Amino acid sequence: QVQLVESGGGLVQAGGSLRLSCVASGLLVSINTMGWYRQAPGKQRELVAGISSGGRTNYADSVQGRFTISRDNAKNTVYLQMNSLKPEDTAVYYCNAHVLGATMYDWGQGTQVTVSS
Repeated sequence: QVQLVESGGGLVQAGGSLRLSCVASGLLVSINTMGWYRQAPGKQRELVAGISSGGRTNYADSVQGRFTISRDNAKNTVYLQMNSLKPEDTAVYYCNAHVLGATMYDWGQGTQVTVSS
């Protein structure tokens, strides 16, 4: 059974940084395309960053240049380094594997990121 456990969120002032972690069990992050998603109140969940099995990364325009996705295969963990945070980055952040744009597994509990102005 696949389990995804996100952590690292918190309250930070605008301009600050956070590093999110997603520990996966039941799947290998090294051979899956993994993504970080976020859902703000009243909005749909959106993909903000992805990393392919080959290490290719992609980002939503809104976070390009500020967020960095990476993974540690030995720890089976995916990270999201978030710098220069803005109030509009406030959301619950989740990770998941995806194929052709479709997520593959049940969502974890997510981790709340709140950016104050």
